[in-house]
Amino acid sequence: MTSSLNGVLPALVTPLTGDEQFAAEPMERLLERVYSAGVHGVYLCGQTGEGLLLPLAARKQAAEVAVRNSPARKTVVVHVGGARTADAVDLARHAARIGVHAVSSLPPAGSYSFAEVKAYYEAIAAASGLPVLVYYFPEFSASITSLNEIFELCSIPNVVGLKFTDFDLYSMSLISRAGHTIFNGRDEVFAAGLLMGASGGIGSFYNLVPELFVEVWNHARAGRCYEARQVQDRINDLIRLVLHFPMLPALKTILRWSGIDCGPAVAPRRQLTADEGERLRSALEEAGFTPDAFLAGRRAASP
Repeated sequence: MTSSLNGVLPALVTPLTGDEQFAAEPMERLLERVYSAGVHGVYLCGQTGEGLLLPLAARKQAAEVAVRNSPARKTVVVHVGGARTADAVDLARHAARIGVHAVSSLPPAGSYSFAEVKAYYEAIAAASGLPVLVYYFPEFSASITSLNEIFELCSIPNVVGLKFTDFDLYSMSLISRAGHTIFNGRDEVFAAGLLMGASGGIGSFYNLVPELFVEVWNHARAGRCYEARQVQDRINDLIRLVLHFPMLPALKTILRWSGIDCGPAVAPRRQLTADEGERLRSALEEAGFTPDAFLAGRRAASP
């Protein structure tokens, strides 16, 4: 199955209320923000969107809001993975009904065999008829262990490719050369991933600086490798800084400082302490990043 899926797709955080209910208004604002930065679509309810921790009803609400608030020609991909195949199938069918463009899923978490994982993806792919992106993320699941297994998953009807969250860009290049759609999943190597055959990128830090990822995309597409690397270096300055703290609470904290309150991370994830918040803000300012810069999707000029 061929695919036109490509480009910069933020793996959106899912805005929540204080009691962990889905919050539509900040989701609408977050969508407006990333689309104004020029992204090509969005990826919903993955790990960054805490989909595996949310009730199915909340995940369906998030998908519905995204479809309603996405401009024409923008791509909405929904992560439908779940602990039960039946839940993933339910979410995939819902995605097809509301006009989502493609679905994706992590492998089921746990000690499953490759045969079990393949059957899981076959069920999702048959459920909706939508293009499917499988997910290679060895830190999350050890069930997929080889290129041959990736190629076997990509041979499932309706599977068009995968999100590739690993630093092994040589393997990525082999998958791309075999004709499969690949989304780079490591924000730190987006520029290199595009050079090695990725069709686009899906990532967490796209929530904060979407315009920088769009800049990398534009430079890479035009063959300006040096310029793409320069922007990637700026992105990586931010990533290194933020990863001194719990990532998802830090992302949501920075979004709140920039004017989009996405609520807390889902328990059992903890929130940043007051001291951590102060240190994070100070480190951002010292590095030349400010809330206004995140709101604009640009890195602030250093003082």
